[in-house]
Amino acid sequence: MSKNILLIGGSHGIGLEMAKILSKENQVTIASRSNEGLEDVNVKHIVFDALTDDLDLTDLPEEIHAFAYCPGSINLKPFKMMSLETFNEDMQLNFFSLVNVVKQIIPKMAEGSSMVFFSTVAVGIGMPFHTSVAAAKGAIEGFAKSMAAEYAPKIRVNVVAPSLVDTPLATRLLSNDRKREMMSERHPLKRVGEASDIANIAVFLLSDNSTWMTGQIVGVDGGMSTLNIN
Repeated sequence: MSKNILLIGGSHGIGLEMAKILSKENQVTIASRSNEGLEDVNVKHIVFDALTDDLDLTDLPEEIHAFAYCPGSINLKPFKMMSLETFNEDMQLNFFSLVNVVKQIIPKMAEGSSMVFFSTVAVGIGMPFHTSVAAAKGAIEGFAKSMAAEYAPKIRVNVVAPSLVDTPLATRLLSNDRKREMMSERHPLKRVGEASDIANIAVFLLSDNSTWMTGQIVGVDGGMSTLNIN
C-alpha cells in the first residue's frame, strides 16, 4: 500500500537517499529550505526552514503514515573553545526544531505510523570534542523513547545513531585522502559510512517490515559502538 511520508530536510545527504528509495512506491513530501537535488525525484516539495518556520498543515496530506526529521549539525571542538551560542544553536536545530515539528504533525499521524529521528554514535560511547552535538542528540534519544512509550501502539518511534557518514555535512572531516583514511581506520569495518547505509535502515524503520520495533536506538556505525579490535 502506498503511504504518505513526510521528510523534514530531504534535499541532500541521507534525506535525499531516503527520498529516492521511498518515492518509488509512496507519496513523499519533503519540507526543506531548497529543492536543489530533487529535480529528478518524484516528490512534493515545501519550502521550509526548521529553525524559523512553522509547517503549513494545509500543504500536508490528511493522514501521515511515516515521518523522519533529517536536519543535523557537526560542531567538533574542545569544550573550552565551545561557546554557549554553539550549544544553543545545536540544541535548537537538532532537538527543539524537531519537537516543534512533531507537535504540529502529531494529530495527523495515522494508526500504525512510524517516526524516525537521527542521533550519533557519540551519545553512546563518549568522544572528545563532541560535547555540543552529543548533548543535542542525547536529548533526541531520551525524547524518542518517551514518545515511543506514550504513543504505543498507535505510533512507533525509533532512532538511527550513525558514526561518520560521507555527506555534505561531513565535508570538512573528509576533505582529503589522508583524513578519509584516518577516519576509516577508526571503524572496525575500515570505512566511513555512505548516505545509503543510513538511508536503508531509516527506510526499514519507516516501513511495515519493522512493525515490532519501537523505542530503539539503532547503531549503524561500522562496528564502532560495540567492537574494539585494536
